[in-house]
Amino acid sequence: MALVNVANMVVLDNPAPFENPLQFEITFECLQALEDDLEWKVVYVGSAESSTHDQTLDEILVGPVPVGVNKFILQADAPDPKSIPQNDILGVTVILVTCSYREREFVRVGYYVNNEYKEEYDEEKGPPMPLDLSKVERTILADKPRVTRFQINWGDLSEEEENRQDSNEAQNNNHHQSQQGHEHDISMTSNGDDGQGFGTSAAPQDATVDAAMISAE
Repeated sequence: MALVNVANMVVLDNPAPFENPLQFEITFECLQALEDDLEWKVVYVGSAESSTHDQTLDEILVGPVPVGVNKFILQADAPDPKSIPQNDILGVTVILVTCSYREREFVRVGYYVNNEYKEEYDEEKGPPMPLDLSKVERTILADKPRVTRFQINWGDLSEEEENRQDSNEAQNNNHHQSQQGHEHDISMTSNGDDGQGFGTSAAPQDATVDAAMISAE
């Protein structure tokens, strides 16, 4: 059973200029006291052609996490345009928000993103290059998150059970890779338990995570 459930994620400042920071208001429920911090990560997919253009925009540790419902704002810098092929800055891509415990990812929330040049230009020639990023608007499809959950060992499994779980995960990953091939996939498919949105999660108490609980890695 998962000890942490992400109940909701709200995209703030959306739509926004491309160079603005990304902000996510995250609500999650902790069912049991955790020995270690949670690691949250924001990843921007720079190109559908290769994962080498992916950028980790921020990584933070949140903890100690009190039992109950917790809420905080995760803010990450905008992606570095120098690390994105010029032809891939505009159009549709993906932003991923992940959370891990003891270096094991247990939830991944993916959003499609559309970057649009707001000034008129000749459709045949395309926008002027290099792009004036102050004229690029970023719109995150906030109402259509793709939530994927993974089973992990929260510390309650024996070494034998953990090794068996690792073996099953490796087999699932190999099967998934053989189906998808080697092309980088921005369709957010996964071998976890896929869902189109967040499930409901009821909790009797509300403990808000304050700024002191968020520390840079």
